Amino acid sequence: MKLFATSLLAALLAVPAMSSFAAGEAVPVVAAAPASAKVAKPDLVKGDATFTAVCAACHGADGNSGTPAYPKLAQQHPEYLIKQLQEFKSGKRKNAIMMGFATALSEDDMRNVAYWATSKKAKAGFAKEKDLVTLGERIYRGGIGDRQIAACAGCHGPTGAGLPVQYPRLSGQHSEYTAAQLTAYRDGVRNNNIAMSQVAAKLNDKEIRAVADYIAGLH
Repeated sequence: MKLFATSLLAALLAVPAMSSFAAGEAVPVVAAAPASAKVAKPDLVKGDATFTAVCAACHGADGNSGTPAYPKLAQQHPEYLIKQLQEFKSGKRKNAIMMGFATALSEDDMRNVAYWATSKKAKAGFAKEKDLVTLGERIYRGGIGDRQIAACAGCHGPTGAGLPVQYPRLSGQHSEYTAAQLTAYRDGVRNNNIAMSQVAAKLNDKEIRAVADYIAGLH
């Protein structure tokens, strides 16, 4: 399940204020369903089976992708994962491979897979470009004031844990994936979150690389 091919930053990397990098953008808060409406409870057994059959080849057997081009899904907020799958299926988020996989999934399948992935523990990542870590930390924690770039931590938290329902988890995400997503937002290739597109539009290649690398080492 080559989720989010070519991909930051919450992204992310999606999300207002440097929110979705990796994996990242803000997930709209949806009004509670009427008391009469019944929402099926996630079936983790079915989620495991679907993930193994459809997603594991790219995202790892436990949701911890070993390939930098594919995002880690383990411990990601389920609402975020469901939203991405829905948008791949509808075409709002463009990726031919992921659209093919998502189109074959029902709403129940998406929910089961998302909650199963959430139940798996994410493996820690690490920064690779030591000379860029300081710059990445400065952007992530404090933004760039004179260019009106907000701090990523404002939405994704100081450790990159994100905020359930609203902002995706970024902590430990592959830097290559996060950087690719930020670049896609900046260049208009990924346009399923206006806020992230606006933030990424102000970042240059070095800044994107730096913040993506810093996020990879967050825990």
